[in-house]
Order: sequence, then structure tokens, then C-alpha cells
Amino acid sequence: MDRILVYRWKVYHYADVIDAFLQEEYEVDELWHTMDSYDADDKMAELLRQRLKECSYEFVFSINYFPVISDVCSEIGIRYVCWTCDSPLIAMYHDSVFHSVNRIFTFDKTNEIEFRRMGVENIFYLPLGAPVERLDGLLKTPPSMSLDYYRNEVSFVGSLYEKNSYDRLSGKLPEFLQGYFEAVMEIQSWQYGVSHVVDVAMSQDVLEQLQEKLYLEKSDRSFSDVDLVFSVTALGYKTAQIQRIRDLLALAKQNRVSIYSGSNAMDLYPVEYKGSVEYGTQMPYVFSNSKVNLNFTIPNIKSGIPLRVWDVMGCGGFLLTNAQAELSYYFENEKHLVWFTSQEELLEKASYYTRPVNDSKREAIARAGYELVKKEHTLHKRVKKMLALALH
Repeated sequence: MDRILVYRWKVYHYADVIDAFLQEEYEVDELWHTMDSYDADDKMAELLRQRLKECSYEFVFSINYFPVISDVCSEIGIRYVCWTCDSPLIAMYHDSVFHSVNRIFTFDKTNEIEFRRMGVENIFYLPLGAPVERLDGLLKTPPSMSLDYYRNEVSFVGSLYEKNSYDRLSGKLPEFLQGYFEAVMEIQSWQYGVSHVVDVAMSQDVLEQLQEKLYLEKSDRSFSDVDLVFSVTALGYKTAQIQRIRDLLALAKQNRVSIYSGSNAMDLYPVEYKGSVEYGTQMPYVFSNSKVNLNFTIPNIKSGIPLRVWDVMGCGGFLLTNAQAELSYYFENEKHLVWFTSQEELLEKASYYTRPVNDSKREAIARAGYELVKKEHTLHKRVKKMLALALH
């Protein structure tokens, strides 16, 4: 039986990906370490070297890309396989991305195109998926808490990004730039996956002013820049906060809306804050017991389908999500799920699908989405495809 080494960190679906490797009859060893830096962590490098000397592995795997892992794998001559769940991933803008041992899988098609144009050969598009078999088994058993905790008319599970770097950095910016970026974020917050105005807003003049005020600390081997880092870590997360709070409050004027979040949403009245839920054991009950499950894709993700979409549909939940370019690759609107391109459409569809007279329509869409994901888009199927490409 072949053995692989998996670098573990705190990301939601690691256990499901490892389970898929086990189903493919791999033995899986795990390496846990909190990195100080993704590209220059001497302790992580030494731990990895030691593990690779102690045992023979077919490849090293991680969720998301880590330059330090790529460097050690290149040094030793073992394949490094990774699969992103964030995009764009700033750690990928590093010269290690060109190592021949890499097999990088990204869930965002535009991300794959971008890196192939840079000359990265071993990068592949692979959408995320759902661990339907595990979810089916879990949902056949009663939850530890009362089902009433999980029942909702409209629910959202996710962050409000109240701890975003824009709020921390904005005080360092001149008044003009603050006003400019606030206008850009306001415009972007109304796009709902249709366009990405941040990409064209970072003019040369704006970048020069930004570089005068902000220092970007990075290694000599990184080719990320202020434009990328500020757009993703500052503007992207702050825009998501603006959009999510505004739209949840708008929905709460017409529907009973609940939020499950690690963010403090106590002040989001009349949205009902229900605390946080554990990803593997509680969240599926929310998705399967809410009439309408919401998804707001963070604007950093240009075309890809975020994990929450697959999770909701894999639980048989009804999904109402912003439009996203890749959704139409796999699903039909109002057959497998429902998407919106404006706040007006969001409010209209939430109202429509929560009316009792439309229960059968909503349930039929949820069922069709679940059946399609179960047939074509399980996490196990994704891992099989990844292995076929990575080991070719």
C-alpha cells in the first residue's frame, strides 16, 4: 500500500480529503506544525526533511500551497501535490511555484490561466466537491442539540470579516485614498460576482501613493506586490464585510434570518445570531434544516465556486448564492440551485422561495442539486481525478 505525507493546518475539510485518500487505499501520515512564515520556516523545513528521511512516501500533500514545502520536496526529489481552497493565494506568487516536483490544483479557473501564462506548467484546474457519503451518514442520525437550533427560514453560515486589515491600515492613508478605496469597495459590493472593479481601480497613480504609505514585507523570492496584497487582504475582505452585513439586514426586513458565525453578530438585530457551528458535525444540520441557505462569495474569488456551495448542496440544502462564472459550468439556475445578480433579485428570490405555496418548488431544486452533486461532484471523485493527473 502506498503511503503519503499530509501537512495539516486548521482548514475545514482536511479530514474529508484524507478520507478520500484512504478510500483510494493510501496510508496517510500527518505532519502538524504552525508556520511562522509560509516561505521561510526553518523549523518546518527541518521537520519535513526528517519525516521524508524516516519513511518512503509517494508524495507530500497539503491544502493550499506552501513554498517551504515545495522547496524541501524539490531538494529531496519527491512530488508535492496541493489543492487550493483560497484564491488568489498570495503564497503562490513565489519563485518556488516553478519547481518541477509541484502538482498544483486550483479551484478557480482564472487562477490556473494566470499561472499558466506565467510559465507554470504543473498547475491544474480542479473544482472543490462535497463528501456526500459522510454527510448522508451524519444526517441519518439525530444531532446532539435540538433540531430547533438548526431550523431556519433563511440562514447564513460564515464570517463577517470584522477583523480585516483595511480597518487597521486605513488610518495610515491620506484622506483622498481613503475616500477612493471606500468608493471602490462600495461599487464592488453591489456586483454579486458579475464583475470585479477592484482589478481596474488600482491605477498607477493610486499604486504609487499607496506604496508611499504602506510597506510590504516579503522575501526576495516573492513576486507578489502591493497591488495584489492590498486588493486581497484589505479591499477584498472589507468589501465582503460591507456586503454581508448590508444584505443580511435587508433580508431581515422581510424574512426571519439567522446567522451562525465565529464573528460577533450580536449587534446585527433583527438578524438572529445563533453562535458558531462546528464544520463537520453541526453545520450540515443547518444546511439540511434551513429553507434557504445563503452564500456570498468573497470578491477575491474571480470565477471559482467556494466550498460553502458544495457543502450546502451535498447536504441536500436549498442554496441561494450570488452569481459566479463557474456555476453555469456545472449547474442550471433554478434547477439545481438559485443565483442572484443584484440585491433586488436576492430579496425577491428569498421571499419567493420561503412562501409555503412554493415549498415543493424549493424542495425539488434542492433535491435535484443534491442528486447531481452526489452523482458527479463528490470529494472522492475529485481526489481520484487529482491523483490521476498528479501521478501521470
